[in-house]
Amino acid sequence: MPLVCLTDFQAYAQEHLSKSTWDFIEGGSDECFTRDDNIAAFKKIRLRPRYLRDVREVDTRTTIQGEEIMAPICIAPTGFHCLVWPDGEMSTARAAQAAGICYIISTYASCSLEDIVATAPRGLKWFQLYPTSDRQLNKQLVQRAEALGFKALVITVDTPKMGNRRCDFRNQLDLQRNLLLKDLRSPKERHTTPYFQMSPIDSSFCWNDITWLQSLTRLPIILKGILTKEDAELAVKHNVRGIIVSNHGGRQLDDVPASIDALTEVVAAVKGKMEVYLDGGIRTGNDVLKALALGAKCVFLGRPILWGLAYKHSSNFTDTLVLPAAAESTPRTDTQHLRRMFFMLLFVSPQPPSWEQGEHGVEEVLNLIKNEFHTSMSLTGCRLVAEINQDLVQFSRL
Repeated sequence: MPLVCLTDFQAYAQEHLSKSTWDFIEGGSDECFTRDDNIAAFKKIRLRPRYLRDVREVDTRTTIQGEEIMAPICIAPTGFHCLVWPDGEMSTARAAQAAGICYIISTYASCSLEDIVATAPRGLKWFQLYPTSDRQLNKQLVQRAEALGFKALVITVDTPKMGNRRCDFRNQLDLQRNLLLKDLRSPKERHTTPYFQMSPIDSSFCWNDITWLQSLTRLPIILKGILTKEDAELAVKHNVRGIIVSNHGGRQLDDVPASIDALTEVVAAVKGKMEVYLDGGIRTGNDVLKALALGAKCVFLGRPILWGLAYKHSSNFTDTLVLPAAAESTPRTDTQHLRRMFFMLLFVSPQPPSWEQGEHGVEEVLNLIKNEFHTSMSLTGCRLVAEINQDLVQFSRL
């Protein structure tokens, strides 16, 4: 049976991934209220279509930070894609390049930045940084990304501490400890200098550090995780070039507004002085249209990309990979399996050459929602993305 919507891909991924991997991807913080509200909030918004317009030709193209993309639907930063598919972020990057959209690559990608760039050299890529307490490492990561041709630097601001992710606790997955094991140095440095455990995410990182980062690079700086007008106004004051309105997919502070509910406040606060984007809760082409109508320049997909990456994958692929002896254990529980997978991602090359087709599921997800968005534009009378405006939406009284 064909998969015809993003929730079909969600169901497929849940069926084919291990429980602990699924929980890691799908889990939210605390009671998961914000995770679920991200989706529900879109259903409170109604569309106001305009008819009797010539929509024989509808163009979904737009630009972000001066770069053209084929649709305002891009890929948000998520880590450890090799948990879902052996080729990991390399497959994701190839899918993004094929779709002609932007991919924000996470600090905690399971593939090196160099390998990701090599496999998709023409793709538009931004780099997401979790600032660590090691300022020299931050500097090296930023300058390495710029040298590799990344076009923007995305700073995640909503993670001074990991959120209270109950599913991971129940599965005895210590995400903070696993992140500290990740070697963030370049491949060349890994071969020439000894490895020391990485510094944790910097809980003291503040606005003055934004100015310091700006002094290191010519890349535009985008802040991911802004939810209030006060912080949006400070972003303008600090000459930031863009904001991604985001609550981290409901994985950090629970009970904050859904991303779509925070969007209008942020858009109003920046007064057109920078581009505003959104992630969280996008599941249909109508959702994309609603976000753009409320002021987003484009949207970013997180979990749906991982669902696509899991499509048509072999549920037993991890058993075919040779792990180092240190990772071996007695007969494993599902939780032990995920721990071993994390060990592999952090210390073992995760790109066997025979796994080069993982991008097809991601391409299907991207094509599906792009086609839905094209239909949404046609049925509301919009021929160009620039014609989408707030007159197309109203908030339900229910």
